[in-house]
Amino acid sequence: MKTIIQRVSNASVTVDGEVISSIGTGLCILIGICREDTEKDINYIIQKILKLKLFENDERKKWSSSVVDKKYEILCVSQFTLYYSLKGNKLDFHHAMPFSESKPLYDKFLQSLRSQYKTELIKDGKFGASMVVDIVNDGPVTIQIESPKLKIEIDTESADSNIDNE
Repeated sequence: MKTIIQRVSNASVTVDGEVISSIGTGLCILIGICREDTEKDINYIIQKILKLKLFENDERKKWSSSVVDKKYEILCVSQFTLYYSLKGNKLDFHHAMPFSESKPLYDKFLQSLRSQYKTELIKDGKFGASMVVDIVNDGPVTIQIESPKLKIEIDTESADSNIDNE
């Protein structure tokens, strides 16, 4: 799971000319889901989002308060294009999880985020829709966080037998 997190003065999502979600001060989070993502990735990303120190504290010390500390809003926007690769100049999205699988995982992400923070402070766009995302980046501050991927362990016996056959 990959996120682009922007500290914003305000942000909104418009679909078919209608504003469907908007927030004031807080975070706008673009969320990409790759083929291998699971609920573990959701939990990792949510913990990072809620604890990330991107705001001033009450004593005006920078980088000292989280979105939770400040009780600010969060706008989540699904963004499959975060898992692109380039083939020459052409975009390829085969690393992104297909719609039918990613929609339930995105919904679990929102549900989990709402249960760990304040439901009324979590807004989102419209999954799978063509959205206009209006972001007023404060700072500007933009952070990318990606969940760690499991390393594939090589079966040493198979590796040894392949070496013997060479």
